[in-house]
Amino acid sequence: MLPLPSGAVRPDAVSMRLYPHNGLDATGIVEELRAQAALAADVGFDGVMTSEHHGGFAGYSPNPLQVTGWLLEAMRTGWCAPCPMLLPLRPVALVAEEVAWLAARFPDRVAVGVAPGALPLDFEVMEVPFDEKMDRFRSGLPRLVAMLRGDALGELAGDRALQACAERPVTVISTAMSAPAVRRAAAAGAGIVYDGASRPDRLRLLSDAFQEAGGTGPKVLIRRVWLGDPPQEAFDRQLEVYRSYTPAAAQQHWRDNGFLCRDDAGALVEDLVSAYRDSGADVLNLRVHVDGVSPGQARDQISRLGAEVLPLLRSALAD
Repeated sequence: MLPLPSGAVRPDAVSMRLYPHNGLDATGIVEELRAQAALAADVGFDGVMTSEHHGGFAGYSPNPLQVTGWLLEAMRTGWCAPCPMLLPLRPVALVAEEVAWLAARFPDRVAVGVAPGALPLDFEVMEVPFDEKMDRFRSGLPRLVAMLRGDALGELAGDRALQACAERPVTVISTAMSAPAVRRAAAAGAGIVYDGASRPDRLRLLSDAFQEAGGTGPKVLIRRVWLGDPPQEAFDRQLEVYRSYTPAAAQQHWRDNGFLCRDDAGALVEDLVSAYRDSGADVLNLRVHVDGVSPGQARDQISRLGAEVLPLLRSALAD
């Protein structure tokens, strides 16, 4: 059995997902992301995650690893992870080098998640054949995990940051929404991250398959949440965005619009704990951002979740 990485993304961690607000200019987007990351850390979240698409798609970043560095500089505590990056778009060795050196700057505060990708636009603009994505991902994932454990460095054996990973491995997480995907992650020594919409009973099957295959990494459950009166039209628009590129086979496992919306913090915690336990996950990642949610609304939700939900949630998870 491979040793667990010793730093970021511990069991029962509760983190936030952050996304660019495309109503701002580029400088404003960066500063708002930094402010929200700092706020999330200050109110008690263990870490934050970002993710990747290109061309300004639906409020995503083209380089979430770069964003991770900006956010860590702004956060007094906690970890940060690009989760996921689109691994087929970059040479694996380059990803490993960049992650390792970021981890050298922020020891035990960096993790990385990767995905094969789903949007043709992302591959077109990077001049990578879309039909090669799965072959690139299957070969790249185990290599990335090994390199971020300080193994199989080859001609990069002299890189001091990659050498340091032998003593302080960096957690690698893979998107996984099928039995073959969770088995692939387990074989590579990676953790897994689920989408934010699928039903917990479906995810339990995947969690069990991951553990049966020898998986030891984090099992990250994303839940879209809102405390108070939700911006329902924005949520519904976001659902249509996801439907535009998600395979029908995956959509059949979704729960309505994917959001848990409650006026009462206790009720929201009950929903989250139920989904967390029923899915077999061991890390929770919360999202409030969709296109149409303002920076002020996002900050208010982060503050309220930290003040009203986190204490109850941590108590429930400890039990």
